[in-house]
Amino acid sequence: MSEGTLQNNAAAVDRREIDALDVTLLRTMLSVMLRIRLFERRVADLASSGEIRCPVHLYVGQEAIATAVCMALHTDDFVLSTHRSHGHYIAKGGDLNRLMAELFGKRTGCSGGRGGSMHLVDSSVGYLASVPIVAGTIPVAVGAALSARLRRSKQVSVAFFGDGATDEGVFYESINLAALYKLPILFVCENNLFSTHMPVDKRLANVTISNTVKGFQMPAIRVDGNNVGQVYRESRRLVEAMRGGEGPALLECMTYRWLAHVGPTEDLDVGFRKKQDVEYWRKRCPIESTRSSLLEREAITELEYERLIEMEQDNVEKSLIFASESSYPLPEELYEGLYG
Repeated sequence: MSEGTLQNNAAAVDRREIDALDVTLLRTMLSVMLRIRLFERRVADLASSGEIRCPVHLYVGQEAIATAVCMALHTDDFVLSTHRSHGHYIAKGGDLNRLMAELFGKRTGCSGGRGGSMHLVDSSVGYLASVPIVAGTIPVAVGAALSARLRRSKQVSVAFFGDGATDEGVFYESINLAALYKLPILFVCENNLFSTHMPVDKRLANVTISNTVKGFQMPAIRVDGNNVGQVYRESRRLVEAMRGGEGPALLECMTYRWLAHVGPTEDLDVGFRKKQDVEYWRKRCPIESTRSSLLEREAITELEYERLIEMEQDNVEKSLIFASESSYPLPEELYEGLYG
């Protein structure tokens, strides 16, 4: 099955599950998705101008997944992320000021200015780490789930990863261990159809990733990753089952990144995807389907929506001011934090 076939099989966002959500919850989801989108757009500008120098892997187009999954979690639940980390951090309740400061390498950043875009840490909201090594945080997330089981807490662990991570042996080792010990972990595969520049059908004999893990005797479901209602419904159901001791599950979320694998461009010059593919997926915008649902239910007006954008944009600009006014780490602090 080709990438194009996968695209053509993806129908327009079915709003029935979005329309079924409580409007208060949906408004909150809209705010979070806008926060992620506007933050990433600002970071793209800053990366283009050279003001942010660390590599940035932007989450534009995939906002519904992090938002919906994290809405199903508690603050003390664990999240582990990837090189494309900003959306997960924001959705889990991370601080915009500390995130922006980290991208600038400032000491007020969530990792003290040492990590940059791909090494975010904020235990205060249960965000244990993001790591750029493909599949690197999946076994760590399993370890966090094992910790929760041994401590008999009701905490759940979530591992976010891309479809490329399923090429790694440690993915299957982690799936097996989690299934064997019935650990409370949700594996969230954000299948955006490409591992860097390689289409999924050029790497996998079975392009339906959720089917490859069903042999481990655990629930594995494929959903529309641009449908915040569908992702939330399944995430909440699976997480609640885990709290009841039913063990791990995998959620494969079909989506598409609008921008380059890394950086603020669209990768169209690389030649591995077509402009019409990007335009097709832009029409499946998760923010637009959420906004439309609220407007049609008269739960928000156009003016309120514009004010919401202004408010979130203001928060992003304030984070940039915070980062600009923060200082860099001191040379004598270089070796701090190496050991627990």
